[in-house]
This record gives sequence, structure tokens and C-alpha cells, in this order.
Amino acid sequence: MSEALAPVVHRPVRSFVLRQGRMSPAQSRALTQAWPRYGIEYAPNVIDFERAFGRRADTVLEIGCGMGETTAQIAAAQPDRDFLGIEVHAPGVGALLSRIDALGLTNVRVIRHDAVEVVANMIAPGSLAAIHVFFPDPWPKKRHHKRRLLKPAFVHELALRLAPGGRLHIATDWEDYANEMLATLGAEALLRNAADGFSPRPEARPLTKFEARGHKLGHASFDLVFTRI
Repeated sequence: MSEALAPVVHRPVRSFVLRQGRMSPAQSRALTQAWPRYGIEYAPNVIDFERAFGRRADTVLEIGCGMGETTAQIAAAQPDRDFLGIEVHAPGVGALLSRIDALGLTNVRVIRHDAVEVVANMIAPGSLAAIHVFFPDPWPKKRHHKRRLLKPAFVHELALRLAPGGRLHIATDWEDYANEMLATLGAEALLRNAADGFSPRPEARPLTKFEARGHKLGHASFDLVFTRI
């Protein structure tokens, strides 16, 4: 496949379901007040990272920021890198914006839109130093597996957006999804596994409260780290 950007095609199956959710006052306030500073509206145009962040630096894409705890922690620990987060749910976007403000972070921007369309239309090939996909929805019922985000076609698009040597880091606590992803990433010709199978959790990925609670109950987490050839 050419590394040129391809137009988005109709996607009848999505990897997420939009739920209204309950917004806290702080989240609502952040969406109103902080979005103009840190939000990027979806548009089918490639993002100029230098313009978006006001500097030239390695850019990391995080897909599915959730409530933003991990995104904010990593961005605070790596001020020399810029972080672009994608999240579809308004409470999560509001929570991340609130964390950005509270920590005084200048190296985070947020898009509220479908990650597949953002990657296809807004991220230039070879432009990312890393991509993080932490705990994507596992869609545990077998009849819903088709909704899982990390299918071969999307993994290929992610690989194309990485610069040579860039890293795709995925984490999940669903073993069957972990094995599926290991096979999918292993079959992608543009990627090379940085480990022999699953990777130890890199210190740069914070252990979330939910994950730590799961470990106490005997639930394992799986990290996959692949490098762009």
C-alpha cells in the first residue's frame, strides 16, 4: 500500500459506542474553558504538529485516553515530547482537559473524534515517534469481536504513521485480545516485536488504579511493544 493518505471509506462497524455519560461540573467547565487552548477540532486535513504545539518535538499519539490519568502522567514526565490524545467520550475529554490545566501541561492536545478517521485523515505518514493504545475496549462477547479496534487494516495504518524506529505500545488485560493482537502485530510487515512475545510493562507506562486492583485479584495485564522497521 502506498504511504499516501487514502480517503475515508464508509465504516458500518465502529469500535466504540457513544454514551452520553454524566459530566461533573469540573469536566463541563474544562470543556468550555480549556478546549479552545488544548482542543483540536476534527477536519480531514493533516495536522501541522509544529503549529499545533508551538514547537518542533517528537509527537506521540494516544488512542483512547479514557479519563486522562495516564496521558497526563506520561506527558508530565516527558516534557520534551508532545502528546496528541484521541477520545470520543465527553466526560473523558473534560477530565483530561481538567488535568492538563491543573498540571500546567503545555505539551498535550486533544481531539474528540473516531480514531480511525483521525489517523486516516489528520496524521501524516511517518510523522509519529510513538503510538499508545492502552486498554482498548475488549468487546468480550464473541459476536462483538468484529468491533475490536486493532484489526489488521488499522494496525497497518498505524504502522504507516510511525517514523522509522517509532514504537507502537499496546496494553490490555484481556488475554484472548492480547493473543489476537500479538498475532496481528506479528503479521504486519512494517513492525518488529521488541520482545520475544509479550513485553514487560515499560516503566514509562503508569500502573493505573484499576489495573493495580485487578492485579490484586489475580488478573494479568499484557504489554505489546513493536518497532517500525
